[in-house]
Amino acid sequence: MPKNQFERMIFAFMTVLVTVHAYVFYSLYVINGGAFMAATGADSVLAAIRAMGGVSVLGRPTPIWGVVIIEFTLAYLLETLMGSPCSFKLASKVFDPRKTDPVIFETAVICATVGLMCPAMSFLAAWLYYPYQNGFNILTLAANWLKLVCFNFPFAFFTQLFFIQPLIRTAFAFLFRARISKDMASDGESV
Repeated sequence: MPKNQFERMIFAFMTVLVTVHAYVFYSLYVINGGAFMAATGADSVLAAIRAMGGVSVLGRPTPIWGVVIIEFTLAYLLETLMGSPCSFKLASKVFDPRKTDPVIFETAVICATVGLMCPAMSFLAAWLYYPYQNGFNILTLAANWLKLVCFNFPFAFFTQLFFIQPLIRTAFAFLFRARISKDMASDGESV
């Protein structure tokens, strides 16, 4: 799909933009929503978050939009510096991109990306959302990280494979349709 560094940065931006919103919703509403509502007595997750003064990030209450910005920044940096380049290399060790059906190779890249990004982002989240008010313990951090990986990995795998990546690849193909058409025309001429 992306052919140059600019296109890779746009593709990563689009992916992270959708992914971060999905994960913030999943984390706040699905995983922690019941606990937030029980702790505050609120009748909705959003009301509970408001009653708490926001989501605790590094021990300080942060509004949801702040959480999205923080996670987007971290995820985008991690995706562009580690996730995307390493996942392509890992997939290329198993499949030759020139000889493998593009759908199979793209699926391998998606799986490798999830395998790298989920533990990495869960580790960052374990630091961000650590219960600092209770003091710090490395074993608690490790347990929180493992818990987050267990919660996030199935969600990450299935949403990336069946929803987010198909959506992003379709949007990317639409945005760069002129270049893609030109590439397809030149491939047809060289055959």
